[in-house]
Amino acid sequence: MAIMKVIEIMSNSTESWEDATKNAITRASKSVKGIKSAYVQSQSVVVSESKVTEFRVNLKVTFEVK
Repeated sequence: MAIMKVIEIMSNSTESWEDATKNAITRASKSVKGIKSAYVQSQSVVVSESKVTEFRVNLKVTFEVK
């Protein structure tokens, strides 16, 4: 039986939600080993002068505890 843990991560990107998600996993994997999945809990954008300037995601990341 595996023990799994879930953490919440917030990330951003000026390119896209997909890029923000990739950035979060890349950064988290530097200190969290055994990442198995990520669930995008919410997405939002920052708007400045009628233009989207930043994409933000809140992720729930699941990893195995050894």
